[in-house]
Amino acid sequence: MEVFDYATTPLNTGRLIALEASAGSGKTFTIQKLVTRLLMNDAVPAEEIVVVTFTKSAAAELRAR
Repeated sequence: MEVFDYATTPLNTGRLIALEASAGSGKTFTIQKLVTRLLMNDAVPAEEIVVVTFTKSAAAELRAR
């Protein structure tokens, strides 16, 4: 299994990025860091970023961050 590093993984590959992991492994934190990178470093407009999560708790946490 390949180790995922949110700080160095290339994001502008033109492909879908899917993040799957066990409960409590830091998915919400990682999503927040990836979106921040896209907005700040790659200048991707927020309107072009889609984030999907499957719990109301994670969605609320991402909205707050």
